[in-house]
Amino acid sequence: MIKRTSQDEGSVTGSRPEDEWLGAGRSLAYGIQHVLTMYGGIIAPPLIIGGAAGASVTEIGLLVSSCLFIGGLATILQSFGVPFFGSQLPLVQGTSFASMATMTAIVADAGLPGVFGAVIASAVIGLLIAPVFSRLVRFFPPVVTGTVITVIGLSLMPVAGRWAMGNDTTAPDFGSVANIGLAALTLFLVLVLSKVTITAISRLSILISIVLGTVIAGALGKVDFSEVGDGAIFAVPTPFAFGAPVFDIAAIISMTIVVLVILTETTADILAVGEIVDSRVDRRRIADGLRADMAASAVAPIFNGFTQSAFAQNVGLVAITGVRSRFVVTAGGVVLLILGMLPVLGRVVAAIPYPVLGGAGLVLFGTVAASGIRTLAKVDYQGNLNLVIVAASVGFGMLPIAVPTFYDRFPDWVGTIFHSGISSAAVMAVSLNLLFNHLRLGRDGKDPSVFGAASRVIDYSDLDVLSQLRNGDRIVEGKIVDAEGAPVPVQDAEGRTIAYRLDEAGGH
Repeated sequence: MIKRTSQDEGSVTGSRPEDEWLGAGRSLAYGIQHVLTMYGGIIAPPLIIGGAAGASVTEIGLLVSSCLFIGGLATILQSFGVPFFGSQLPLVQGTSFASMATMTAIVADAGLPGVFGAVIASAVIGLLIAPVFSRLVRFFPPVVTGTVITVIGLSLMPVAGRWAMGNDTTAPDFGSVANIGLAALTLFLVLVLSKVTITAISRLSILISIVLGTVIAGALGKVDFSEVGDGAIFAVPTPFAFGAPVFDIAAIISMTIVVLVILTETTADILAVGEIVDSRVDRRRIADGLRADMAASAVAPIFNGFTQSAFAQNVGLVAITGVRSRFVVTAGGVVLLILGMLPVLGRVVAAIPYPVLGGAGLVLFGTVAASGIRTLAKVDYQGNLNLVIVAASVGFGMLPIAVPTFYDRFPDWVGTIFHSGISSAAVMAVSLNLLFNHLRLGRDGKDPSVFGAASRVIDYSDLDVLSQLRNGDRIVEGKIVDAEGAPVPVQDAEGRTIAYRLDEAGGH
């Protein structure tokens, strides 16, 4: 049932938060904000792959337009949805970074046709196994999703850092005070505008800050619009512009491994955005989202595109703006589609200085990590090994982020799976959750390891303190210790640790 709300004049709200309709104008404005947030990320993969393939400037331009075009179609399918395809959540789709290393290796041996063939075949395999992944939702409790969301935000920080420094490591001004200063100014504008009491301005703080940052950069001579008029104004991506796809078995196997990683990441992103918008996500909805992911990936090579997945940075935009409408993201998909057919508009957006995007990115990506921490705050750490799960998974996920060359001496398949901090954290968190919370082997909740015991406290606000004792607890000089002799803290109703003797409660 659809009803109007009194909170937002002119809005239409369904039974789910993401079904809110903000009107065509506002949806388009917020949708453009989504496009600006992920534009740098969506054009980077075709630039990387095109460069590795030795493509000309015109061919690379075609790859960029194709990725925008396919990203728009995939975003519309994912957010708006059709029966059996699309999670109907505010998720923006684009070329997956998880596939970059593998596709770069394939293009060196089989060229772009080999990449396109591997993407099509692996995506079809992913489409077939998507329902299996949807049944794994019970293995993604808050201890897993919170960990993965946190690492998603942390793993994006290097991207924001490179953007703030200028993105081009070979440029003479990379990392200059001017670039970082421009990023800092954009960040300051985001924070100030977010504080404005006018809702329209505060919710569009990212977009307005990017526009103002670009204007300031232009005044400083750091924006170059000279190439905006070069090239075609309108161009629809030509199907199979680089030739018919080539299906190589080794390349398909490599890409199938990547698809498994992408399915894991997309599942985490679907759960993350569901948590942020406060909407129920079940296994059917996850399956629909994964099918949309894989269907878009299978069609992408026809229009010279690559494997598609949800963009984590846009999850942060949903969290920071509070705009949960999926129709906003659908509008963003339409914008991407238009940019893919109007290269001149894409060149205008591409002229935005990276330091401006970097300043905004710091807030966006940090918000993703904060959302994960908020989810982890809901986890019960008493009498179990959830603390170990979080600690090991975050640490394992941060390894390839802190040390990008960590897996360079390992076989290629190891790097394919674990080069992404998101994938590493997801694999570790799911595995440890299975081991500690589903397989009843080793220690149980009544006698946890030192990690579990360290997080245990007794709630003094509960009058029945004695009922909180466990087997092996004992009294030493009137104080409570566990079976291993470690003191058990006692907290009051406000969570403060207090000095408490059991005999004060009439214990014995």
